Amino acid sequence: MRARSPFPSPRARSASCPCRFPPALELSLDLLRCPTCRTRRLRADHTALRCPVGHTFDIARHGYAGLLTGTRATSGDDAAMVQARHRFLSTGAYAPIREVAARLAADAPSERSTVVDVGCGTGYYLAGVLDRLSGARGLGLDTSARALRSAARAHPGAAAVAWDVFRPFPLADGTADVVLDVFAPRNPAEFHRVLRPAGRLIVVRPTGRHLAELRGRLPAMVTIDPAKEQRLHRALAPFFEAAVTEQVEYAAALTRPDAVDLVAMTPSARHVSRARLDDGLLPAQVTVSVLATAYQPR
Repeated sequence: MRARSPFPSPRARSASCPCRFPPALELSLDLLRCPTCRTRRLRADHTALRCPVGHTFDIARHGYAGLLTGTRATSGDDAAMVQARHRFLSTGAYAPIREVAARLAADAPSERSTVVDVGCGTGYYLAGVLDRLSGARGLGLDTSARALRSAARAHPGAAAVAWDVFRPFPLADGTADVVLDVFAPRNPAEFHRVLRPAGRLIVVRPTGRHLAELRGRLPAMVTIDPAKEQRLHRALAPFFEAAVTEQVEYAAALTRPDAVDLVAMTPSARHVSRARLDDGLLPAQVTVSVLATAYQPR
């Protein structure tokens, strides 16, 4: 006999919702809370999500839910950055980073995990974790509509929601087995609130050696603050304790288009001119160096 999934069934809701919602988003409805009311659940209503008092949020035709209200964040990836990220990640150059994140996430105690990826971008890392966790569901949060179009299609089990990491998350308390944060901003209090007591926070961040060869050729690239690790641990210490840290460091070969995309997919794209990229002598190899830590809630 097939084991029953612990997650709500989209088919079971078809009688009350005649429209075809993105299946992964339907599976995540029990996680979501109205960002205006903060406590009321959202339900599917034609081409929108609606809370019991009538607050309504559109579902984009690309499959993600737009829950952001009020002033919109302007720092999300634009179309050019998302396209560059797609091209670069498809080379497999960052596959070892995805693998270590997935391996650390797989140590979470729940057999059928709920994974929340904060600052999910195109969903590349979330998809890697879901591939590793059989039967898991995922929810990606990001401010970039362009990136969310990809995140909503990154994996059959991955839903996507437009949200700003610095605001209280539109999620119920204690619903996530894994919170994933890869090269993304952090909100420690909200990470702690939405994680189950036995859950895990996975944080992946660059070391000072990360892409050193590129930064040496392009001084306008965003630098890595030497005090970043200390700030990270100070911010997380009231809520989490580190369980295990792994360093991933290797040399990645780059073609010239790869090197251009690697710069263009990051915030450095706003500081390095296209003319400088076209005219500059870019390295054929870079050092990829990151730290990946699994944290347990206090």
